Order: sequence, then C-alpha cells, then structure tokens
Amino acid sequence: MTLANIIDSTKAYYCLDCGICTGSCPVSRVTPDFSPRLMVEKALMDQDETPYEDVNIWACLSCGQCSARCPSKIDYPDFVRKVRAEAVRAGKGGVTAHRGLFQGIMRIQTLNVKQSKTGWARGAGKISASGDTYYFVGCSPFFDIEFRNDWGLDVMDAPKAVLKLLNMIGIEPVIHDDERCCGHDLLWNGDIDNFRRLAQLNVDLIRNLGCKRVVFQCPEGYMTFKKYYPEVIGDHGLELVHFYELLAAELKTGRFGFNGLEATVTYHDPCRLGRQAGIMDAPRVLLEGIPGVTLKEMEHNRQSGLCCGTSAWMSCSSCSKEIQKQRLNEAVEVGAEVLVTACPKCRLHLSCALRDVEMPVKIRDLNDLLAEAVKA
Repeated sequence: MTLANIIDSTKAYYCLDCGICTGSCPVSRVTPDFSPRLMVEKALMDQDETPYEDVNIWACLSCGQCSARCPSKIDYPDFVRKVRAEAVRAGKGGVTAHRGLFQGIMRIQTLNVKQSKTGWARGAGKISASGDTYYFVGCSPFFDIEFRNDWGLDVMDAPKAVLKLLNMIGIEPVIHDDERCCGHDLLWNGDIDNFRRLAQLNVDLIRNLGCKRVVFQCPEGYMTFKKYYPEVIGDHGLELVHFYELLAAELKTGRFGFNGLEATVTYHDPCRLGRQAGIMDAPRVLLEGIPGVTLKEMEHNRQSGLCCGTSAWMSCSSCSKEIQKQRLNEAVEVGAEVLVTACPKCRLHLSCALRDVEMPVKIRDLNDLLAEAVKA
C-alpha cells in the first residue's frame, strides 16, 4: 500500500491542524516530542518514504483516544497500523518487549505445530469436544509461562474463572489444543502475512469443529476477530460474543446471583473493550451486582479511559511506566482498594508498574473476582 493510499483510506487529509489529538494522547502528555498531528502532517507534506523511518510510529499505543475526539474523524491508529506494515516490508521494525518472546511464539504457531493447551481446562470445569459455542482462550497460557515464576501471577486464574462461570450458566464450551493466538500483536507490529495465517488457522479450526458462536474474555481477541479478520480472510460467518455481555444478560434474568464481598473497587476500561468495542456497561453491571462492592470511577473512565501504557509487546519504555503510574494514582485518589482489570495485558502491565512503587491498591482480574463472588 502506498503512502497516498494510506492517507486516503484513513482520511488523514482531513486533518484540521487543531491539535485535539495531541492534547488527548497519553504518550504526548508524557513525551512532548510525540504528536499524532505532526506525524500525519509529515506524511501529508512529504509524501515520500519518510514516515516509515520515523521511530514515533512505534511509540503509538493505538488506544484510539485521538480518533475518538478528532473532529474530522481521522482514524489515526489505522494510519499508524498501515504505516507500520509498510515499514516492515521495507525492513524497518520497532523494538519489541520481553526479548520478542511473544512475537516469536505467534510466528511459530503459523506452522504445523502440535500444542497442548487444554490441560488447565480439564481440571477447572467441563468442556466439550463439539458444540455450538467455542471459548477462545487466547494467549493467557503463554503469558502464564513467562510471568508466573518471576512475578508470582497466576495468569490462568482468569480463563479458569470464565470456564467456571460459563458452566454455571449452562454452557460447556469447546476448547481445543490447536487454537492459535489471535495475532493481534503481529497485526500491530506490521507482520500482516503471519497475521493472515493465524486468522485463517483459527477460523478454519472453529468452523471445522462445527461451532457457530465464539465467546471471548480477551478484548484484543474479540476486536481482532470482529474488525480485522474480515479484512484479511473475508466474512468468517461466526457469531462473536464478549463474555461480560453474555454474563450480564444472564444476571439480569435472575438465574444466578453473587455472594457479598466487602471491597471498594475501581474499574479500568481496556482500550479495545471500552472505547473501541463500546463495551463499558456490562463490566460495571457485574461489579455492582456483587453485594458489598462499592464502585468508584477514576478521573478517566469509559470513553475517556486511560491506556495501560504498552501495546502489542512493543516499545515498553519510561513513557509506558509513567502512564501506568498515572493510572495507579487515579485509583488511589478515588480511595479504591482494588483496581479491577478486564484484559490480561492491562493486568500484567499495571502489575509491572505496581512492583516499582508503593501504593495502597491491589490489582485483580474481573473474571477471578466474579468467580469468587458467585453463589455455588
């Protein structure tokens, strides 16, 4: 795709030079020389290959705060995503976090490899070999390997909780060893060819199992299937459901309820789930449905929710840490004892920041909290 095509497809030529995007950007607030507006202007003025050389294209969090407030409705994250893809084709990539481990795992999964990823599920609840509903677990099993020993985090407590709660509402989902990562990170790292391979492998697997509906806990997996898979493989014909909307609808019927938990909590809206997917009410309905739980809203919430500071395991920097500390401070300022996350990566990134500071707040996964509170 040429730079002119990228500008056209993302409507970058509508830029009014108003600076609202830069004023809204969490990176710009920490790093003054980063500006979405200036990056777009550079492309508009210099329609050669210079944007592909700009290190700032790898600093963008793709959180979408800029586009949500842009009066011209420019899709800035999409502009960055497409520029990154062309930069990679030109042999210019960004700096990966964690030694590029997770990107390597995803690329390996594009091959014909044998995996064993369902052992945890057999001990946590009931699953099926076939059926209408597939539970897409995502990358949590790989995150667990990396972070359990070093950080003492049980990343798999979230998928185990989701399975328990799905069983509680009468669903025994299909889970399969051959599931691959959704490819979200490769997409945002500019590796379109391997992203396309993962998309096709996942969709073929779910279709061949006879499943019609896919349930997600991970916001990135949900948005990747919903918005980006159709771009590279066409209409997959699957019904996509986020777990919180499914569970919140069941809660409203009165078919189940929660035991009391005494806690003052605040909820962190993941960028993909809140601002981008528009799922902001369901997690709050679930939290407020737990007797004894008091929900306090941080300064930046819902559509204005603040990013967790790192995206697609790329460019983890002092800027990322500052954004994360700002988010933790917001939780402390409203008097929350617990900051509740709804994305495995948000949990990891904010937990990483909490290791470096002394703050009177704990971080918990929403799924795990719900599973603890649910009535037997």
